[in-house]
Parts: sequence; structure tokens; C-alpha cells
Amino acid sequence: MQPRLNYSKIAPNGADGLAQQEKYIHSCGLEESLIELVKLRASQLNGCAYCIDMHTKDARSNGESEQRLYAVSAWHEAPFFTDRERAALEWTEAVTLVSQDHVPDAVYESVSKHFTEKELVDLTFAVIAINSWNRLAVSFRSTAGTYKPNHPTTKKEAPK
Repeated sequence: MQPRLNYSKIAPNGADGLAQQEKYIHSCGLEESLIELVKLRASQLNGCAYCIDMHTKDARSNGESEQRLYAVSAWHEAPFFTDRERAALEWTEAVTLVSQDHVPDAVYESVSKHFTEKELVDLTFAVIAINSWNRLAVSFRSTAGTYKPNHPTTKKEAPK
């Protein structure tokens, strides 16, 4: 699949708000491993190859196991995730697929057992951010496989 255009070159300041949101997300106190699992799951749901590539690489460079990365798409059945991670993945799916079920009360109640109110807001910001990045990368067909992690800072590069 050929890229359509490089939005970061055409509108270099266009994603500044998203970049600021990323800085907040990575400084808010949520576990970095949790953030990467959430970003990976949303990217899977959205079919964003560029972001799946990015977040598996970032997760690996931060010490995530191959076994858990392979199982994210089947987290419901996989025994490799904590209750908190399961709650985050459930929330990620509900928020990403908001047009289907409008984030049911049962999901909110379940997730609220594992996250403080602030953590839940921060988690939601993480889900919103990755969904935004996914929409840019999918719309303009960013090339998967070109991302290189900058561990330990996990500074993100713009899709090509």
C-alpha cells in the first residue's frame, strides 16, 4: 500500500496538540507498560499497521514480553494480564468502539474498581490520543515498518 501523503511535512504544526497530549500521558503516572498495551489494542481495533508496529516496538524496548504482545488481541482469554490491565483493555475497546455501545455503565463500573477517577481520565486521554493518531496514519496510509524506538525516552517520530 502506497502512502498518500506525509501529513507531518505538509502541516508540521498540525499535530502539536496531540504531541502535547502525549507528553501529558507519559507524565501522568500511569504505567508505561499499560499505556503501550492500550495503544496497541486500539491500533489493532482501528487496523493501523503503522501504530501497531510502533507500539509493539516501544513495548518491547521497554521490556514487554513477546508472549503478552502476541496475546493482546485475545486478552479476554489470555492469562497473561493483570486485572488492572484487563480493565484498561476493556475500557480501550469500549471507548475506541464508542459508536457501537456508547461505553456501557457495566464497563465503567468494572473499570472504576481498578482506577482512581484521575487515572480513569488519564487512561481515557491515552485512548483518545491513540485513536487520533490511528486516524491520521490510516487516512494517509503511513508506512508500517519504518518506526524506530528511541528508548528509554520513547520519543515518537512522525509517521512517514
